[in-house]
Amino acid sequence: MPSSSPTSQPSSGRSPLGRRSVLGAMAAVAATAPGLLAASSAASAAPAATPSKRRVRALAGGGDLGPNVIVFDPSTSGIQARLDEIFAQQETAQFGDGRYALLFKPGTYSGLNAQLGFYTSIAGLGLSPDDTTINGDVTVDAGWFDGNATQNFWRSAENLALSPVSGTNRWAVAQAAPFRRMHVKGDLNLAPDGYGWASGGYIADSRIDGTVGPYSQQQWYTRDSSVGGWTNAVWNMVFSGVEGAPAGSFPDPPYTTLDTTPVSREKPFLYLDGDAYRVFLPEKRTDARGTTWGSGTPRGTSLPLTDFYVAQPGVTAATLNAALEQGLHLLLTPGVYHLDAAVEVNRAGTVVLGLGYATLVPEGGVTALRVADVDGVRLAGFLIDAGSVNSATLLEVGPTGASADHSADPTTVQDVFVRIGGAGAGKATTSMVINSRHTIVDHTWVWRADHGTGVGWETNRADYGVVVNGDDVLATGLFVEHFNKYDVQWNGERGRTIFFQNEKAYDAPDQAAVQNGSVKGYAAYKVADSVTTHEGWGLGSYCYYNVDPTIVQHHGFAAPGASGVKFHNLLVVSLSGNGQYERVINDTGSPTSGTTTVPSTVVSYP
Repeated sequence: MPSSSPTSQPSSGRSPLGRRSVLGAMAAVAATAPGLLAASSAASAAPAATPSKRRVRALAGGGDLGPNVIVFDPSTSGIQARLDEIFAQQETAQFGDGRYALLFKPGTYSGLNAQLGFYTSIAGLGLSPDDTTINGDVTVDAGWFDGNATQNFWRSAENLALSPVSGTNRWAVAQAAPFRRMHVKGDLNLAPDGYGWASGGYIADSRIDGTVGPYSQQQWYTRDSSVGGWTNAVWNMVFSGVEGAPAGSFPDPPYTTLDTTPVSREKPFLYLDGDAYRVFLPEKRTDARGTTWGSGTPRGTSLPLTDFYVAQPGVTAATLNAALEQGLHLLLTPGVYHLDAAVEVNRAGTVVLGLGYATLVPEGGVTALRVADVDGVRLAGFLIDAGSVNSATLLEVGPTGASADHSADPTTVQDVFVRIGGAGAGKATTSMVINSRHTIVDHTWVWRADHGTGVGWETNRADYGVVVNGDDVLATGLFVEHFNKYDVQWNGERGRTIFFQNEKAYDAPDQAAVQNGSVKGYAAYKVADSVTTHEGWGLGSYCYYNVDPTIVQHHGFAAPGASGVKFHNLLVVSLSGNGQYERVINDTGSPTSGTTTVPSTVVSYP
């Protein structure tokens, strides 16, 4: 794709500190071992008359979940020691290769404190969170980073009930750290010990019986959940379909509250049916409010693990595609997968589910994953890490020109994260392209790294974060940061975004590097001039031009002046005066100024 055009799709450094520190100063029939499945034997190839007519060996569904899926039951000995061992390995391994999924069979566990480090997922294996209760805590804190939680990325908690020891569970996270299908029988503290800086976050399909205290969290999105209360806010707290949410009051306090979520479908999840693993596929809801599981068994369908090709790191793209062509779904076990060709999802209803932040790395400039213009594909729970050779795109949902109506059964993209740089020099012209209509993007963090290795204005060049060409696309929880040009460019009609968090690229060398024709800087969120209908709620953009603090960004948001294009509760903020915004959206809104880090807001546009 030409770097000058985000709408045209193909067929086929800094130190580790940066702004974040500155602000803070897998059903086989039976199991053969606890938690692991017997590997299904592959079908034998029939004898061939000649070598040239040999039949391709069929790939088996189901199988072992691999060494980095650790399964516990209430009778397992040494659970705390194993949790501590993994945490010690992962606590500071921000750009390491370790990947872990910690799975708990239904039952009750007592006296545990599961501290989660990088690339660590913890989950219950029941149909309901209340099937798996931990009398103890699932903790994220920031001691490794001197009390600053703004780099607590890439970790997750799902499908558990917690009774915190002190009455309060601590979940001090930043981006790409979802808290899904959780029941907290007490309070939830989203800040680190000492109330240092924090930059999260996302909750969905969860119930917190007590009060959620975000404290130092700069922004947060909570969807289709229930809370006993919510205290305070910093810049941008957004709620949709949340029972007990505070009333909308943006900008003081900065609460944006929608009574329901227009369309939602929860993330697929692994569970145990007796001794057999299955994957549950929650049904779509419209005008959703509250949890899917509060009134009993959640609604939806399920698939046996034998319907999945259980992938292990080292598998080739050709094998993954052969599995898909054979009619299997994909379960990606924890680890790093190097791909020399795109994974091609061409069958309606296909599920690609990652465990423990399974990571896809495209090599030689290929696209990591493509989805055809078909109904009901579910992509969930994996990371795409750009390779060292520039990829035109990393994830494509639908081909160019996709136009089929998927309103009855949309594709969902959930907890699919993208990274360019940080773990090494990576490049991609456009990270995520959504061409299929009615796609739901439910929680993504698309990040051009501002710290780690392989970081620099041209070193990890990535012009566009998310480009939406399809009509009727909905984004719920959209985090996109640091791209060289537009972070989000929305070309499709009738798009909607509920919650957006953005930082402009820190490392622009000077004003000329970000000059967009006659406009100072590329907007964080750009709606194409041709669009007539679009709506957004609770969107924020921040600048921290620390290489050249004199850079001026004209606005955070750009949109046509059509009556059907509407925005609610927007903000821009200059972090410590490193760069400034002249306006919030188009030519509307007051400029930021000085070093006070006070947002400039627009409640309604136009």
